[in-house]
Amino acid sequence: MAESGPGFKRHPDHKIEIEDAGHPVIVRVGEEEIARSGKAKILKEASYPPVYYIPLEDMPQSLLSDSEHSTYCPFKGTARYWDLMTGNGMLDNAVWGYEQPYQEVSSITGHVAFYPDRVIVEPCEQVG
Repeated sequence: MAESGPGFKRHPDHKIEIEDAGHPVIVRVGEEEIARSGKAKILKEASYPPVYYIPLEDMPQSLLSDSEHSTYCPFKGTARYWDLMTGNGMLDNAVWGYEQPYQEVSSITGHVAFYPDRVIVEPCEQVG
């Protein structure tokens, strides 16, 4: 079992909610489709905008390149980053995920998210 996030111990009122999106999503860079998923989750944290997380398996691996960048969140854990190859070039550190998130957010294990200033994730009609 994953350990508990130290941020929650210090700030027990901090809220993170994760729910199934309930609809398929499309991931785009401009007009270029990067991925689609029918298994997206939405993470809502405090006053931050909601973030879509899609299963890494729904992301074409050929578009991802390992990044040396990482960040740490006391509520979620250490995030791994990937660069994203698009038709217009590489977007450095555009994709991140938590390989071993803290137990309070363990449902995002195996999922990735995207910076909204580089990638658009939005509801779509269908997958595939």
